[in-house]
Amino acid sequence: MQGLNEMNGKDTNLLAAFWTIAGDTHPNDSEWISPDSLQMRAEAASKAGWKGIGLSLDDCRYSVQKYGPPGVQHILTDNGLEFFELEILMDWYTTDGRREASDRARREFLEFGSELGMCNLKVGVSHLDLTPTNHNQMADEFAKLCEDFGTINATVGLEFMPFCKVASLADALPIVRGANQENGGLIIDIWHVVRSGTTYEDVAAVPANLIKGIELNDANASAIGTLMNDSTYHRKACGEGEFNCPSFINAAKKAGFHQNYWGVEILSDFLRKAPVDVRAKHVFDTTIAQFNPV
Repeated sequence: MQGLNEMNGKDTNLLAAFWTIAGDTHPNDSEWISPDSLQMRAEAASKAGWKGIGLSLDDCRYSVQKYGPPGVQHILTDNGLEFFELEILMDWYTTDGRREASDRARREFLEFGSELGMCNLKVGVSHLDLTPTNHNQMADEFAKLCEDFGTINATVGLEFMPFCKVASLADALPIVRGANQENGGLIIDIWHVVRSGTTYEDVAAVPANLIKGIELNDANASAIGTLMNDSTYHRKACGEGEFNCPSFINAAKKAGFHQNYWGVEILSDFLRKAPVDVRAKHVFDTTIAQFNPV
């Protein structure tokens, strides 16, 4: 029988992914840096109830330059933010000129992750990559990536996205299975699940060891404009759209999802313009309510 705390969500740890509380910045910007300081975001997140936070590489670099690694660590720990993610590494599997920049970012992710106690690195596939998908080659490269980040005790989560060539759960599973690394697996975002035509039943069937992160959000039943447009402008807080977040959460639990926190990633114009304390509290409150729906 469930305990009272579990039923009312009090034992559920939530992590605010970078875009969720980043404010007035956008994926099309040349650098992904929040106009609100890390100190402001961490304090707002803590006050709202969050137990973790995510940063982009640009934002992490900026914060480290501003506060120093010990300063960033203090900001996180002083605000009770136990869990820390970085995102997002692209082109990690490429063999052409893109790889040089990717490897530079990889080294920075490793350095910052080691200094700051990162628990997970999010990786993806660029929507600009139109080359044929070679699952075996990607699996080999993903395995090497996992080995690198295993040295700092971090997991590596591959996020499938319906606007790229690793578009669905079915596309991503062969890569993480082929890599066969204990610290490597999938980030399963509800928006990517719904928009890729993946079902919640498909999610429930994923082996628990292959799920390194779950991300929650909501949206309309149908995309507004292109998938990229819908993803970056029109996500909603949980319970304010038509995705049925409790059913998705139950599917993840049925799969045996057992990581220490649930991620929340929302990109929307409302959150970009709202004050940091408003966006932190609104998204936390609407998300935690999904774990004990009325």
